[in-house]
Amino acid sequence: MSDDNRFGLNRRARLSGPLRLDSAAVLAPVEVAYETYGVLAPDASNAILVTHALTGDQHVASPHPITGKPGWWARMVGPGKPIDTDRFFVVCANVIGSCMGSSGPGSPADDGRPYAMRFPVLTIRDMVCAQALLLDYLNIERLHAVVGGSMGGMQALSWAATFPGRVEAALVIASTARHSAQNIAFHEVGRQAIMADPNWRNGEYYADGISPTAGLAVARMAAHITYLSETGLTEKFGRRLQNRDAKTFGFDADFQVESYLRHQGLSFSDRFDANSYLYITRAMDYFDLAEEHAGMLANAFKASKTRFALVSFDTDWLYPTSESRSVVHALNAAGAPASFVELSAPFGHDSFLLDVPALDRIVAGFLCADC
Repeated sequence: MSDDNRFGLNRRARLSGPLRLDSAAVLAPVEVAYETYGVLAPDASNAILVTHALTGDQHVASPHPITGKPGWWARMVGPGKPIDTDRFFVVCANVIGSCMGSSGPGSPADDGRPYAMRFPVLTIRDMVCAQALLLDYLNIERLHAVVGGSMGGMQALSWAATFPGRVEAALVIASTARHSAQNIAFHEVGRQAIMADPNWRNGEYYADGISPTAGLAVARMAAHITYLSETGLTEKFGRRLQNRDAKTFGFDADFQVESYLRHQGLSFSDRFDANSYLYITRAMDYFDLAEEHAGMLANAFKASKTRFALVSFDTDWLYPTSESRSVVHALNAAGAPASFVELSAPFGHDSFLLDVPALDRIVAGFLCADC
């Protein structure tokens, strides 16, 4: 391990590994970038792992080093907040395959050059196993809870299935136990946009100081639509024009919604790596917790002593409420303690990141059920 200071903000751990992946490839060494908040109890009983979504990172409650924006869940994590760092020791790690310090396609391989497309293809379970190595280093044997939304929720479910003895509670928000054909289809559009960009160069673009920003921006635009709801888009933009009184009869961003999506795409390409986008979306598409357990989702939670809570949103069409209900039914079949609620919010899938006071109350109550 190369990092002497185990606790604090913006750490990077070089773990000895090796990490044997689901593909049968071996990754060694394994680097994991992470942040911690709060103080670990002497018996390490107050640790909470927060897992991030596709385009998230370890900067859950601190400013992003590239954009300067607040942490992606700063409204949820901090002193006196629902995930209370006065009470809990919070760990948030950048998933392997990403581009914010953890091992990924932009990391140097044995020959000193970036892996690029030589990096092994990953699964959600691989990401979770890397996080387990990090917790081993931090001397955290058992988690008070693992909490995540979207892809973070997939990791929370995978944690409970892969390391049931290490997870006391799992809070899964706006997520699913497997990617549907529609989910895979949207991701494939994004991947093809990246690979069609002439600057992608089969992933070998790092040394040239260029990157497939246009393709990545289009991928982000397509994905971002799935994070929103029709009601939210209509209320926010409708068919209003962008800084003009009449249509241009051209292909500039006439409509506000067009301008918004272009901004989302361009700003994303400034902070994210295109190859990482390929790898992480592929990991999400491969995710099928039932498939990992002989085709029966209930088998994933057999004899589990983890306490579960699942939350969905009525306007989320990316991971609709039916997906959460399927998980709850499997948990019930396995005899695992589980609670479930569908919340009303106008923001679509992104509701778990935005101001939904009912979610705050649920998170705080679930985490402190035994406090």
